[in-house]
Amino acid sequence: MKKDKSTTPTLGKLLTTLSGLPDQASRRNYVDCHPRVVCPAIVKQIADTVREDVRVDVTRAMALSEAAVAIAEELHDAESVARALRAKGNVLWVKGQYKRSVRLLERAVELFQKTGSLSEVGRTLSTSIQPLALLGEYERALSAADRAREIFKQTGEDLRLARLEINIANVLHRRGHPTDALTRYERAYKQLLPYKDTEGIGVALHNMAVCLISLNDFHRALHTYETAQKFCQQHGMPLLVDQANYNIAHLHYLRGDYDRALEMLRRTRKTWRENSDTYHWALCNLDESEIYLELNLIKEGEELARQAARQFEQQSLSYESMKALTNVAIAISRNGDASGALKCFAQARRKAIAEKNPVWPRLIDLYRALVLLDQGQLSKTQRLATTALNFFSSYPLPRKAAICHLLLARVGLQAGDLKDAHHNCSMALEQLRNLDAPMMVYQARLVMGQVQEAEGNLEAAHNSYQAARLALERLRSSLRGEEIKIAFMKDRQEVYERLIQLCLRRLPDPTAAEEAFLYMEEAKSRSLRELLFSRLHVCSSSDSGSEEFGPRLRDLRQELNWYYGRIEAEQLSREAIRPEEIQRLQAEARIRENEFQHVLREHSLNVVDRRLEISATLTIEKIRDALQEETTLVEYFRVRDRLVATAFTRGGLQIFPLGLLSRVTHSLRSLRFQLSKVRLHLKTAVHFERSFLEATQAYLKDLYEEVVAPLRQSLQGCHLIFVPHDILHGLPFHALYDGTHYLVDSFTISYAPSASIYALCHARHANNSGPSLILGVPDARTPHILREVQSVAAAVPWHELFVGSEVSLDVLKKKGPESRVVHIATHGYFRQDNPLFSGIRLGDSYLNLYDLYQLHLPVQLVTLSGCSTGLNAVAAGDELLGLIRGLLYAGAQSVILTLWDVADSSTAKLMERFYRLMQQHGKARALQTAMLEIREEYPHPYYWAPFVLIGKVFSQ
Repeated sequence: MKKDKSTTPTLGKLLTTLSGLPDQASRRNYVDCHPRVVCPAIVKQIADTVREDVRVDVTRAMALSEAAVAIAEELHDAESVARALRAKGNVLWVKGQYKRSVRLLERAVELFQKTGSLSEVGRTLSTSIQPLALLGEYERALSAADRAREIFKQTGEDLRLARLEINIANVLHRRGHPTDALTRYERAYKQLLPYKDTEGIGVALHNMAVCLISLNDFHRALHTYETAQKFCQQHGMPLLVDQANYNIAHLHYLRGDYDRALEMLRRTRKTWRENSDTYHWALCNLDESEIYLELNLIKEGEELARQAARQFEQQSLSYESMKALTNVAIAISRNGDASGALKCFAQARRKAIAEKNPVWPRLIDLYRALVLLDQGQLSKTQRLATTALNFFSSYPLPRKAAICHLLLARVGLQAGDLKDAHHNCSMALEQLRNLDAPMMVYQARLVMGQVQEAEGNLEAAHNSYQAARLALERLRSSLRGEEIKIAFMKDRQEVYERLIQLCLRRLPDPTAAEEAFLYMEEAKSRSLRELLFSRLHVCSSSDSGSEEFGPRLRDLRQELNWYYGRIEAEQLSREAIRPEEIQRLQAEARIRENEFQHVLREHSLNVVDRRLEISATLTIEKIRDALQEETTLVEYFRVRDRLVATAFTRGGLQIFPLGLLSRVTHSLRSLRFQLSKVRLHLKTAVHFERSFLEATQAYLKDLYEEVVAPLRQSLQGCHLIFVPHDILHGLPFHALYDGTHYLVDSFTISYAPSASIYALCHARHANNSGPSLILGVPDARTPHILREVQSVAAAVPWHELFVGSEVSLDVLKKKGPESRVVHIATHGYFRQDNPLFSGIRLGDSYLNLYDLYQLHLPVQLVTLSGCSTGLNAVAAGDELLGLIRGLLYAGAQSVILTLWDVADSSTAKLMERFYRLMQQHGKARALQTAMLEIREEYPHPYYWAPFVLIGKVFSQ
């Protein structure tokens, strides 16, 4: 063997070399080739470096700890091996590999005991406390703490005793004793200050803040977190900074600042994933699932909770997996599966009892009670809530006690015990007075309003509902991104319905109708209105600020286009259809759709100008100014199980209570069935024309009697603007039939998602000159599309025509901004399962809502004459999720869409007449006349009534 002539490298160079080697084999090979590094002093130096690096760069720390093990094993020195094993065990703890960590630390204790290194035994026992506690081995953890304390007292190591206090406090906090834990953290912090132990001070500050959150002392918690964050940044401990940010995010969530919480969680999770810190990565998933559940993003919340549960189970973390399982149960209950939720809660409760945690079994009982209340099991609910209340009141946990009081108030309300309901609601509000909990304040004010209304105290109820509405508005205004805002309002419309109901009880008070109308507007299509008003920015792949995420969005869009094309090819194949292959392709497409939405949501791609939000709600005066003479705006709203309508003209506003929504729903479903019968029998419909027409007219007459007849005498002028609500968005009001005439015989008719949106469209500027951009994608199924676009082109004075493969997103991007009108004739498809991916077929791809968000179309009119282009899913807050959303956002003053699958031959004729008439008579009169003319040839409404005109109708 050749004699090693190399000198011992400097420590810095050695550490750099060892940490850069790719695996343990290469590290052992390096040690074999450099025998000068094989000495106890080097092992000690590396172990000390690992202790410092583990809070800065866990990957480097892991490589160095394994290098220390390789050197120590060459030495055959028990103390060196023990130091190296302790260093590696410490890194494994930080990485979340607790079982491996404990095994190495126990082996290190044995070796230090053999060498008689009493102080090192104490250090190693102290290090083992945290991974043991995380594994739920609390008795072993406390036993290790007792042994370590005796050793440090014997050796006179006050610094070690102070650090030991932190580890003992960690165990106490996990076992549900935050007050005792806080006392120990504060004691440790004071004891560590004279030693300037930066790591210990940073950890103590961080954990003090965690306890303060548990004790609902949010202001002190935030101050302590910010102190810890600043301290860790100053002393170069980035992983502790991330832990502080993680907990600050949780604090923002508790205070109702969901947007900031999600953004901070995203950043910290990214760091921990890059550092392979599976424990904290899973914690981020757990917290984000909780936020998503509160925002009503139930599917996303459940997925994250299940992912967190799997991650914790893989690490044998029973306490954390119990919390994740509880969130899964909450998601299951929110999806309406009470039985599945109760089973899941029972499983989580067993875990909580095994952990000997006094708080979580009671908290899970509280969640169970909420499920049982929805099932009408009042006595069981009351028993569970009362037991939980007694516990949380004595603990004390005022936030949880307030939830108990609210639950008991709801029980009293349902049981008719108004005195008890009022008492519990008052107690909840008293508990919340000193807590920063806006969501709970909203819930408490809403329930109090219900109690006061049941008591007959309408003025007090009105005040409570107003307080609830303001609390809800504050919460909503802190959110960014329309998907989150829409989901947040699910099941939170009740306060607006209650206020409108109180207004109806004040009639004929002249102010009641206007007040009710404003509540209707406030609760209707809010996110769409803000989209149009503030012109929010959605990140596209071409944006300068989207280098990190734009390429992924672009790739996903290309993949989706490929899958959509394959699905359509399979469905239209002349050979035998393969259902299994279609299902496989659809499943793959859904995976990419979910990821597309996740990227948009996760990285906060929507940025709203907050200065504009307040102005987005238009006053009655501004809406009145947008109405023309001889125009009536009719707006509908659902109040619990009934409909109401307002008739709004320049001269005044009236409100009309209508009938049950269930009757309208039944008639509308029957109408849709009749229309589908015509579509299925197009070739033979001529033989059943009269019976089909009479059946359809019967349902149109029923609907007329329900939603128009009660206010028919108040429909003034010659033009009606209908603002539907809920299921009425799919109703062709213009085709409603009074037994002799259709409504379109007497009025020109248009539509709007809300009165405010109509006013915004009316105020929009559009191109007064420029060509009509006409696009058509014909195929064997729709041969008349080519005729349609050619006849439309012949009807307008100046056009640019693109057909077939020429029709692309690029053409729309280049030609659309300079056009006056855009007409697209192609297949449309409505996705009930995921309406945001509804779209139309282009020559080379598919155009969906997200693509429309990238377009700039300042045009007077966009027409999509394909099948069902006007269908929408109606989400919470009466938000329309469909192509109309993207077209209005892109800048169109008005839009013509279809409510059902159209016949392309009659459509071609109607469109040709519409565009010919529009040059002289305007959009509304042209569409009315075209319908009446086509009806002469095609009497059934299926052919002439699918088209709806939305947005601006008249020139200013």
